[in-house]
Amino acid sequence: MLFHLQCRIRKDGALPLEDRTARLTILIDPRKKALFERLCAEEDATPSQVVRRLLRRYIEERTGKPWDPAAQELKPPARGKARRIRGGGPS
Repeated sequence: MLFHLQCRIRKDGALPLEDRTARLTILIDPRKKALFERLCAEEDATPSQVVRRLLRRYIEERTGKPWDPAAQELKPPARGKARRIRGGGPS
């Protein structure tokens, strides 16, 4: 598995951007997906943008620190801690 992160400062001085080279695949109910896509379109955002924002917020809540891609150590998850959930109930 490849983990890659590169920090860049935008010309307008905005926060560093990340290379988006990892893919996360999830299975959800098709009706939930359709509603999610409609809600994203209503706020003029792509589903990927909204998911990245949700992930960033989750990381910040769990770590208690603001997300700083430049400060994150790149290492794969610890063995035995990641698990695949099948049939875990409604999505």
